[in-house]
Amino acid sequence: MGSKRICIALITIVLSAVAATARPDNALAARGMQIGIFDPVQPIVAPEKTFPTLVKLHVKVIRVGLDWGGLLGVTKKRPAHATDPADPAYDWSVYDRVVMNAKKYKIQVLFSIYGTPRWAQSGKQKGLNRAPTRMIDLRRFAFAAAKRYSGSYKRSDGTVLPAVHKWLAWNEPNNPYFLKPQWMRVGRKYLPVAARTYAWICSAVWTGIHSTHLKGEVVACGSTDSYGNNAPKSARPSISPTRFLREVKHYGLRHFDVWAHHPYYRKPSQTPSAKPGQNTVTLGNIGVLTKLLGQLYGPKRLWITEYGYQTRPPDPLFGVSWVKQARYLTQAYRIARRNPRITMMLWFLLRDESRLSGWQSGLFTAGGKRKPAYSAFARLPH
Repeated sequence: MGSKRICIALITIVLSAVAATARPDNALAARGMQIGIFDPVQPIVAPEKTFPTLVKLHVKVIRVGLDWGGLLGVTKKRPAHATDPADPAYDWSVYDRVVMNAKKYKIQVLFSIYGTPRWAQSGKQKGLNRAPTRMIDLRRFAFAAAKRYSGSYKRSDGTVLPAVHKWLAWNEPNNPYFLKPQWMRVGRKYLPVAARTYAWICSAVWTGIHSTHLKGEVVACGSTDSYGNNAPKSARPSISPTRFLREVKHYGLRHFDVWAHHPYYRKPSQTPSAKPGQNTVTLGNIGVLTKLLGQLYGPKRLWITEYGYQTRPPDPLFGVSWVKQARYLTQAYRIARRNPRITMMLWFLLRDESRLSGWQSGLFTAGGKRKPAYSAFARLPH
């Protein structure tokens, strides 16, 4: 026992000396960057296997989609008392189970609010990727969600639900798959209306959550796609992440706590450090985004709320080899740690999606076989 204490003391001295000589920005990044996973399926459908695996991987935070509308949507009809989480129109059961499992295994939850229910929309064009007609409906839902997961809310069965302090407003709003329309013609000009709409969405979520006056709430906005073509007349018009950030500022976005981004590669030949093409922000030029964020909004932090490399097999077009995926994972986290603005990075996915048209960036195959990236992730500094 005495020799063990001496060894621990020596290790402490050595680590202190190393810390004293480390570059301040690297030390800050290493201390501040949380490591986690975003898998929209496994924590919900297979919690008994998923959460022990997350612990083995040293995961500190998981992102979970808190669906406002849709198949797992909290509400299918308009609540009579929208700010009251106990309103009978709300069904939180799926998400209650997630937060209780996460607490059991000492893992934090990042809830991303997305998906407009049909009752909150008017007109012929409806869908999860369409904005609500009245932003007050979204704001009230965000308030109810924050109140339910405040850490002191007691259900009717007497269960006190765990706290959730991390929130994300929407997903990839510069991508038409998640928010439409992206552009609108006004006279001879095309305006990036998705940025204007998102400024309202972000403000609604931020205001709703912070209106609870709870301590420690952090609301991230953005979660932008790595690419946008800035081409209103194209078959799939979108907005580049840097232009999107400028435009939300132009359209009056004032308040958010953290900006979020998804710096995915554009083609399998790109390494994490490769410089991308025009209208793209990957890890290879992530400093462009953090610099612009600082110019527009001051010392805001950046969360990488999605990142990953697909593998071949099974994806023959966009995948890389299993060995490269593991190598690129390690490189990617190293790059992120060098930027002191980045304080969270989440890998997407834990387990491959079974359909080939889905994503195969998991640490496991769809059949449950470990890829080399599993060990690479487990070895990351935490």
